[in-house]
Amino acid sequence: MRTFLSTLMITVLVTSFSFGQTTTYDFLRLDMSARAAALGGSYVTNNDDVDVIFFNPAGLGFLEKDPISFSFVKHLMDINLFSLTYSTSFENIGRFGAGVQYINYGSFDEADVNGNITGEFNAGELAFLLSYTNKFMDNFYYGANAKFIYSSIADQSSSAIGLDLGVNYEIPNIMLNLGASVLNMGTQLSSYTDLKEDLPLDVLIGVSKRLEKLPVRLSLDFHNLNQERDEFYQHFKGFSIGAEFYLSEVFTLRFGYDNERREDFKLGSSAGIAGFNGGLGVSISEYKFSYAYSSLGTVGALQSLTLSTSL
Repeated sequence: MRTFLSTLMITVLVTSFSFGQTTTYDFLRLDMSARAAALGGSYVTNNDDVDVIFFNPAGLGFLEKDPISFSFVKHLMDINLFSLTYSTSFENIGRFGAGVQYINYGSFDEADVNGNITGEFNAGELAFLLSYTNKFMDNFYYGANAKFIYSSIADQSSSAIGLDLGVNYEIPNIMLNLGASVLNMGTQLSSYTDLKEDLPLDVLIGVSKRLEKLPVRLSLDFHNLNQERDEFYQHFKGFSIGAEFYLSEVFTLRFGYDNERREDFKLGSSAGIAGFNGGLGVSISEYKFSYAYSSLGTVGALQSLTLSTSL
C-alpha cells in the first residue's frame, strides 16, 4: 500500500506545479507552442499557426493548406511535455483541427506504510482536442474545441470533458487583430477523491498590431479575467505582452513578458527575471523551427522547441 503522504505529494505536484492554483489539470495552462511561449503567452489573436488551437480555436480559420506541428517543453526536474496538432479544411463545411498534449511528471518511489521502498510509479496527464472553425463574415471567425482530459497517478486516475470557445477578427488594411476566448469550460467525469474539482477556466481577450513602417508585430493579452479579485482593476493584472521582430524571411526574434507569472514566482521582494521570455524562429522552405526560453526566476526556466510544416 502506498503511503498517504506519497499520494498527497504527487497530487499537489500534479495540480499546482505551474501556477500555484488549486484546480486540477493545470497543465492545460502551459504554453505548448515555442512561438507562443517566447511571446509570453500573448497568442489569442494569432491566425497563422496551427498551435493557436490551444489558445483560441477561431484562429484556425485563417490557416491555409494542412499545417501540422510538434512541440516539446522541458519543464523543471524530470517534467516533460509534448504536443501534436493538425488542421485541414473542407469546402463549404469549414476547417477542422485536432490536437493532443501530454505531460509526464517522471517516476517516483513507491513505499509501503512503514516507509520501505517497494518500487516506482509514474504520473502523467493527457488531453485530446477536436476543433471546428468557420466564419461569421469576411475576416471574422468563430471556433470551438471539444476536449477529453485524463490524469493518472500510479493505478489511480481522473478524467474530464471540456469546451473552448473563441472569436478572431482581422482588420487587414491596418494590420490589426482582435481575439477573445473562453478555455476549459467543463466538468470532471471521475476524480481522485469524492470531491470533484473545477477545470482551470480561463477567459482571455487580446489585440495585436503589425507596425506599418517597422518589421514588428506587437501583441497584448489579458488572461484569467474570470478570477475573483479584491478590486476591479486587479482583473487586468494577468496581462502578457509580446513582440516579433522579422529580421528577414528566414529569421524572427521574439520577446515576451507575463506579468502574473512574475508575481507567482516572486520570492520575497525579488523575482529575478521571472516572467521574461525570449526566442528565435527560423523558416527554411516549408519548415518552421521555433525555440523559446521562459524564466521562472530563481526556481528555474522552461525551454520549448516546435517544428511545423504543411502536408
